[in-house]
Amino acid sequence: MIVERGTTAQELGPKLNRSGADVVRFLFEQGEMVTATQSLTDDMVELFAAELGAQVRLVDPGEEQEAELQAKYFGDDEDEAEADLRPRPPVVTVMGHVDHGKTLLLDRIRESNVVAGEAGGITQHIGAYQVDYQGQLITFIDTPGHEAFTSMRARGAEVTDIVILVVAADDGVMPQTREALAHAKASGKPIIVAINKIDRDDADPNRVMQQLSELGLVPESWGGDTIMVEVSALQNLGVDDVLEQVLLVAELEELTANPEGRARGVVLEANLDARQGPVATVIVQSGTLRVGDPVVAGAAWGRVKALIDDHGDNVKEAPPSMPVLVLNFDTVPEAGDELRVVEKGRTARDIAEQREQRSRVAGMRRTSSATGTGAKLEDIFEQIQRGETATLNLVLKADTQGSLEAVSDSLRKLERDEVKLSFIHRAVGGITANDVTLAAASNATIIGFNVRPDRGARDLAEVEDVEIRTYEIIYKLLEDIESAMVGMLKPEYEEIVTGDAEVREIFRIPRIGAVAGCYVRQGAITRGSKVRFLRDGVIIWKGAITSLRRFKEDVREVAAGFECGIGLSNNQDLREGDVIETFEEREIPRT
Repeated sequence: MIVERGTTAQELGPKLNRSGADVVRFLFEQGEMVTATQSLTDDMVELFAAELGAQVRLVDPGEEQEAELQAKYFGDDEDEAEADLRPRPPVVTVMGHVDHGKTLLLDRIRESNVVAGEAGGITQHIGAYQVDYQGQLITFIDTPGHEAFTSMRARGAEVTDIVILVVAADDGVMPQTREALAHAKASGKPIIVAINKIDRDDADPNRVMQQLSELGLVPESWGGDTIMVEVSALQNLGVDDVLEQVLLVAELEELTANPEGRARGVVLEANLDARQGPVATVIVQSGTLRVGDPVVAGAAWGRVKALIDDHGDNVKEAPPSMPVLVLNFDTVPEAGDELRVVEKGRTARDIAEQREQRSRVAGMRRTSSATGTGAKLEDIFEQIQRGETATLNLVLKADTQGSLEAVSDSLRKLERDEVKLSFIHRAVGGITANDVTLAAASNATIIGFNVRPDRGARDLAEVEDVEIRTYEIIYKLLEDIESAMVGMLKPEYEEIVTGDAEVREIFRIPRIGAVAGCYVRQGAITRGSKVRFLRDGVIIWKGAITSLRRFKEDVREVAAGFECGIGLSNNQDLREGDVIETFEEREIPRT
């Protein structure tokens, strides 16, 4: 029997051909005092089932209904005739410790620069790319190396066919290397080791091989069965050898899929795009995904409006193993959701609504006890000093679904006996006035990861005395929150927004590039200031103002209510309606 965790006696009894009173009576005899409507522990359920000689499988709330949905709508899709299977490109996941060169290795493979756009040199999101090597396609997934993205990395191993484990020849095996290896082994997929940075003076590939041998990966040159390739992504050495080994392993694995029928895939990443709305990066696993197909992914549904490949080009269809950006969901799907094509758009909508309803009910149960109670971040130390158990209420906003999941999981690990965390609201997108209102009502602190509050939210936060903290590097966020939770916050830099200007028109000037014709809405814009480039509240770019003009004259500062021309360092992606926000940082002591 399938039984949901947290079930009550009156719900459990009929499943096992008994009444709720029978369950209560039996547990009372075992020394457990429960009511008919009280949630039962796993041990209680298993104890009662054992008394009746019944076998039960405990599942999380909603899993039973999900299994019924799958059987009703997708039960016939799982059986595929062997004659319909065709060879497909391998899906390769690149894993390893932070800063061991995974992204640069992919950079060499794709011949494009990814590293330059990453805050702090850390990959913050999953990316999927397809390359053509010797006439054969290979799909690559780059999973972030920071330990906070464990769940994203594990998900990468679930959709992959081959794992490339990158280990730096000078660093050797590190904590995240072991973690990545555990995920790779759990997936049961073949592993190829790329020993990177062999160009370094202190590189020692043999030491790396010895360390990996102790973890069960014995190199072929030592009589084992693990392929190990020495590479230097920086100098582009050994990259072709890695690709050749990937094709060799893929040939041995005999990877196939049915390109016909309704498509099925996995959402690797999802976010709310300022221009395109909810979008998701999907890897197709079977069937062919086409423009116009009605799809459902978790609690999100829609009819595919466009498919965009990793080069940014529109395509009409995506066969197995191809990564594409899917447009036109009604809401942002969860990273890791299974994407399915259904017969009708109405069917997709019905499935999504049932899932969303279950999710909403579960969320209400989790947050109902938190609303109206708990403490703000600055009050935590005082409560701890009084010996009370403090609950830190948070409203968490992030730029993508994967980031939201990773930050949430990392923050939950910071919980301790005297401080608990409660997420009042978690969502993708910029910080809005609605978020501030919710935080004010629930006594919560707003945390923004790679997003910014709009002007309305900022003004309302000052009126409502709601604290908004924004971060772009995950370990800085975790350090700050952890320090606050133990009452050890060090003096920090307070960020002061000095002005913002709206882009009204773009001018292209030879030898200079794009110049933004702007109207200063608030404060003052000063030449040389630090600047953020915002699109619908999401940070697109950071840099400095290189030139500032009023009419034809260079000026040092332009006040609110005036127009000006602004030149920005290293940024040519300017659009009308974007916001240029200037700021400065002042060090303030914490009391």
